[in-house]
Parts: sequence; C-alpha cells; structure tokens
Amino acid sequence: MGCPYKAIADDTRRKILEFLSQGETAAGDIASKFDISKPAISNHLKILKEADIVKERKVRQNRLYSLNSGEIDGMKYFLDSLTMKENSALRA
Repeated sequence: MGCPYKAIADDTRRKILEFLSQGETAAGDIASKFDISKPAISNHLKILKEADIVKERKVRQNRLYSLNSGEIDGMKYFLDSLTMKENSALRA
C-alpha cells in the first residue's frame, strides 16, 4: 500500500481526485480530461489505488473509478487533529 499523502502530492493526481469527486467515472473519461497519454493517466490511477484513495470496479471491459471516502475521511481526521493540537497549544 502506498502513502496517501505522497499520492496527493502530484498536481495531476489531485485533479483526478477533483474529477472523481463528481462520481464514479470510467478510465477513458478521466483520460479525456487531460492532455497527457492514457498510459500516464493509468499510472496516476494505479498510484491512487495503491494509496487506497481510489477504488476500481471492473464492468465488462471498462474500469470505473471512484473515491474511497473512508480513506479520505481518515486523512481529513488526521490533518484536523494536527490543527486541533495547534489550537490547544495556542490556548495554553
């Protein structure tokens, strides 16, 4: 499993996540939104899947991708906890 924070460090992968926030999408539709090769998009999706941020579902010959909200919620919880600690330190 890859590191989710490393996975979102790349601008293209963040844009893919923004696109997927609209709902489950086929790989070809994702690739059509970018001016890079389909293999490059496939590699970005692989990194996001390995980081467990994105889920893949196969339907016939299509691969459909969606956000893994559980993993994203865990990331948000962790990041929120950092700011809560900072705010607590400022109050002390």
